[in-house]
Amino acid sequence: MLKSQEINLDYILELIFDNNKKVKTKAALVEEVRRAIRASLDNRAKESLLVDFINQTDLSQFDDKASVIEAFFTFAQAEQLREAQELISSENLNAEAAKRYIVHSLKREYASDNGTELNAMLPKMSPLNPLYLTKKQTVFQKVAAFVEKFKGVGGAIG
Repeated sequence: MLKSQEINLDYILELIFDNNKKVKTKAALVEEVRRAIRASLDNRAKESLLVDFINQTDLSQFDDKASVIEAFFTFAQAEQLREAQELISSENLNAEAAKRYIVHSLKREYASDNGTELNAMLPKMSPLNPLYLTKKQTVFQKVAAFVEKFKGVGGAIG
């Protein structure tokens, strides 16, 4: 009988800490981390976030695994805030309704197109407009991808 062990985010961050001392380049570290992430269904959406963290952080400054984990969550929360603001402005969303919907989606760890929350954040447009459903679907897909990337990260979005 085979035992499957899910690779969690803390494990990947500990791998970053351990392998940073062994490998000579960030590129080699990124490759090692990409392999671990791709073995984890729950963390695949976080791949770009982890790679950006590696590339933008001086990993040699950390003395222990806990400080790497703490630094990652600080980095991820800042990215979450930046990307949420970017999503709201690029899609011309109602900011307050969008923040409520995104926060609620992050709490339940998935985006839902049921109910009125999604409609409330869309730009003012008649539901009879042929572009309305396209806009709604585009926004929903972007929020769903955002939630996959940032669920479990914590922090605020504005």
